[in-house]
Amino acid sequence: MKIAIVHEWFVSYAGSEKVVEQIIRLYPEADLYSLIDFTPEDKRGFLLNKNVKTSLIQHLPMARTEYRAYLALMPFAIRRFDLSGYDLIISSSHATAKGIRKIPQQLHICYCHTPMRYIWDLQHLYIQAKGLDRAVVASITAPFFKALRRWDVATSRGVDHFVCNSHYIRDRIKRAYGRDAEVIYPPVDIKNFTISDKREDYFITVSRMVPYKRVDIVVEAFVRLGLPLIVIGEGPELKKIKGLARRNIELMGYLSDDVLRLYIQRARAFVYAAEEDFGIAPVEAQACGVPVIAYGRGGVTETVIPFQEDGHSEIKPPTGLFFHKQTPEALIGAVKRFESMEERFNPYEIRKNAERFSVERFREEFKRFVEEKTREFFNS
Repeated sequence: MKIAIVHEWFVSYAGSEKVVEQIIRLYPEADLYSLIDFTPEDKRGFLLNKNVKTSLIQHLPMARTEYRAYLALMPFAIRRFDLSGYDLIISSSHATAKGIRKIPQQLHICYCHTPMRYIWDLQHLYIQAKGLDRAVVASITAPFFKALRRWDVATSRGVDHFVCNSHYIRDRIKRAYGRDAEVIYPPVDIKNFTISDKREDYFITVSRMVPYKRVDIVVEAFVRLGLPLIVIGEGPELKKIKGLARRNIELMGYLSDDVLRLYIQRARAFVYAAEEDFGIAPVEAQACGVPVIAYGRGGVTETVIPFQEDGHSEIKPPTGLFFHKQTPEALIGAVKRFESMEERFNPYEIRKNAERFSVERFREEFKRFVEEKTREFFNS
């Protein structure tokens, strides 16, 4: 078969790119398509150094850093790709990649990381972050978002089979598109994360600095707690986070994987305030035997085993604890609870839980799914 793999954009190596990496390794003969590709030459290993066919957005002003500003163009750009010569299309979509054109003779399988956040559940966060919450501006943008939601639903019908990264996202796909999806948890490179015999007196959070990650909540809580916190990551919210930070908060920016692992391994706990689709970073922390303090909604509820605060003995050893309001006050309470029970967390049991999400497991499950649907489609 001729296979095309379509991804939104290649500008970093984050969670969705780690999924694409393993799909490419399963199908190294496939051609790659993306709206933009600004991956440096020395960091293209996860793409197997393959050439990526890009869209017109690649050549627009400031596309390297301000590509999200071209959201209105993305549906048009993605549908200009001519994929008519392929038998199988695999899209990796969290925005518009699933909207590619296909013909009836083609099979389209979409690994949906989430229905487009900008226009569904988290639209208000992005509007506020861009300063678009004023009444006049909101009245202008409302018809655009409404039209984009219609496009998003319409193009979901061009997907033959949805795969998604959690039961949480499966429910969102059902609500947004009225479609079922197969849950295949994304790959986490468990083997590269190990338990350290050294722990230091700090907490850690690792995240892209974008609105829905709510790094501001973590920083505000730890400013008030006065406990040492290391913040790792970059993004458009970085300036805001710098303004909130105080002397006990250390902003590290981007770190190489090797250095990042050292910081995670030695932390007292990993802190996470996002309502995440799946959340690879909390799983990586657990692979280091580090307990997770997280907002108890989204994919993290499928990857972290919370401490049972009702006094009952746990069915499985706990790997973290949750707070249930997305506020600094709720997180402060969770950190104080953690400090009172810190010795109850066993690093080796925490790592054992993370091993459920290995790269090998993803490759086996995804390959089996694609083979099954391919046989059904082309033999019918």
